[in-house]
Amino acid sequence: MSDAWQKAEQLLGTTPPLQHIDFSSPTFQIIVNMEVLLGITGKDFTIIAASKAAMRGATILKASDDKTRALNKHTLLAFSGEAGDTVQFAEYIQRNAQLYSMRNESDLSPSGLAHFVRGELATSLRSRKPYNVNLLMGGVDPITGKPSLYWLDYLASLADVPYAAHGYAQYYCLSILDKHHHPDITLHQGIKILTMCTDELKRRLPIDFKGMVVKAVKADGIVDIEFDDDKVVKCA
Repeated sequence: MSDAWQKAEQLLGTTPPLQHIDFSSPTFQIIVNMEVLLGITGKDFTIIAASKAAMRGATILKASDDKTRALNKHTLLAFSGEAGDTVQFAEYIQRNAQLYSMRNESDLSPSGLAHFVRGELATSLRSRKPYNVNLLMGGVDPITGKPSLYWLDYLASLADVPYAAHGYAQYYCLSILDKHHHPDITLHQGIKILTMCTDELKRRLPIDFKGMVVKAVKADGIVDIEFDDDKVVKCA
């Protein structure tokens, strides 16, 4: 029996009928996030990786889903969560970032965009239908050249971090990132650490994520990274 169902019984005193439960409320919401988001900063870049599988429960609906959106030349957004909420919210943020650039003839910095997104999530959280999205935002400041990575969740929490994960990756990959990451890693080293993370996910989980979409944000823009994720990893 799920924790959400047990809470429903405690509050109502009996097993509630399905039609009487608001599963969108924080109390009864059952979030089984089988999507993977990973972010790593380095000396002059930020890597964003997202699983390709679009899933509904245990069913894979699409094997080549791109869960990222470019907000401007120097900022990339990755998202996971409820299918309708994620794409709608990401494209809403993308359009607003582009509108700002056209109106002001300059792009918002990654920090400015992160705080804008956090404000939109905070406003949504206080509405009747809040967005159920978790986000990673990576970028490189076009003036200082400093890479940055921001971790955001559906409760409008915002943290500036050197590396981050959402979904099942946070249970298995954060210890790897903590051990091997340092601020001056090269792009090659960053990809190597990312490979270690995906290998660990294959080793520990019986879920096929259909590979990863990997992109790097550098001073000269966003580039796609060829990432070989087809090798079979043996369990320990």
